[in-house]
Amino acid sequence: MAVASQGANVLEKAIGHVDGGVTEQDLTNPDRDRKQYADPSGEKMKALVWNGKNDVQVVETYKPKVLEDRDVILKVTGSTICGSDLHLYHGTVVQLQKGDILGHEFCGKVDSVGPGVKNLKPGDRVVASFQIACGECMYCQKKLSSQCERTNMNKVQNIMYGGRTAGMFGYSHFTGGFAGGQAEYARVPYGDVNLLKLPDDIPDEKGLYLSDVLSTSWNCVVDTGVKEGDVVAIWGAGPIGQMCAQMSFIKGAKRVIVIDGGPAAWRLDLVKSKTPKVETLNYTDLPRGITVTSKLKEMEHGGPDVALECAAGEYAKGWGHQIEMALGLETDTSEIVNEMITSVKSFGRCGITGVYVGFTNHFNIGALMERGIRLIGNGQAPVHLYWEDLLKMLQDGSLDSSIMLSHRVNIDEMDTLYQKFDARADNLQKVFVQTRFSDPPAPGTPELTSWK
Repeated sequence: MAVASQGANVLEKAIGHVDGGVTEQDLTNPDRDRKQYADPSGEKMKALVWNGKNDVQVVETYKPKVLEDRDVILKVTGSTICGSDLHLYHGTVVQLQKGDILGHEFCGKVDSVGPGVKNLKPGDRVVASFQIACGECMYCQKKLSSQCERTNMNKVQNIMYGGRTAGMFGYSHFTGGFAGGQAEYARVPYGDVNLLKLPDDIPDEKGLYLSDVLSTSWNCVVDTGVKEGDVVAIWGAGPIGQMCAQMSFIKGAKRVIVIDGGPAAWRLDLVKSKTPKVETLNYTDLPRGITVTSKLKEMEHGGPDVALECAAGEYAKGWGHQIEMALGLETDTSEIVNEMITSVKSFGRCGITGVYVGFTNHFNIGALMERGIRLIGNGQAPVHLYWEDLLKMLQDGSLDSSIMLSHRVNIDEMDTLYQKFDARADNLQKVFVQTRFSDPPAPGTPELTSWK
């Protein structure tokens, strides 16, 4: 995969970008050209950078500066690690370059603004959407911000997908090449569009997660059409799966069954402890001859109505897919998707929110067609479509994001956090990463953990 990633970088340089971009791209670290991209004060900051497969490091680099009229520079007060970050860590996502600053979920206080920003001022508390939207194109006018046409001009993605997602913070040059928020400062292009003010009654430990996990979970549930009386099965008990369980009940689901296993099996107990109505299925405990599909049909006549994929395509269970992925014959395994298709009732609905980056083999298209299964790619969640409503739900208490928050760590230990999160160690579920600009922990939230 590392060879493919570097090959994609070479190809992009050779064929160039798609025309029509409206913001500076391929700027993943101000240190790449200090004179052009670093703040003239010379101030340094800590940031987490990618150095290669399974190799990240906290380094000292330069504070970014305002480059464009609608830029906002943030003092980052909170960031986190996401299961999607592990795809970068493993080198599964193409077009990473050494020194890229990672991180797509972050909040902070406005440090400075470009002359075109009229709705924000220094000191404002805000959360950033993980995608970068222009606010003006066909998709942005509908608040489908994750598909902005003008902030990611990567031609390789355009060829692979027949179109492009929006630019994304800290998620490789494949999504535009923007420096991420696992840092003490971050530059936010079109900051007047891509930042949401946080009210005083919402601490960073809640507001941060509007950036991605809450919007992504809500999109998974509503886009797949969970409705009153449904039985819902969720693959993956990480933060997205956990929040999808809560949100499925909010939408009226009758039963929710969460599936996980292996080194992550402890997450099932965590999810059950926070949301007791949830039922769990540990696939590693199934007797020989019993499959996830057969067990679900035993638990619910005909199987669940809805299946939600909240894991990802890079985690092959069987040796066949492991070999094919190692040889580059596929980028993603079809195992979970096939389980979903064969598990749901006929005419059931399957939504894919876990990251899949390319191509898969042995896809059960026959079952999909013959039984009328609806397979839905939920896409990168359009944060702007949901985040204002989700903020209101946090305020009125109908949505509780605290159930997933397990740890608080300092940014200078973030490289260790990647290792532990990847190993599913220390019961790490969702983490709040503080910086020197962070406020003290809000009441009822975790105290600082240190591995030093």
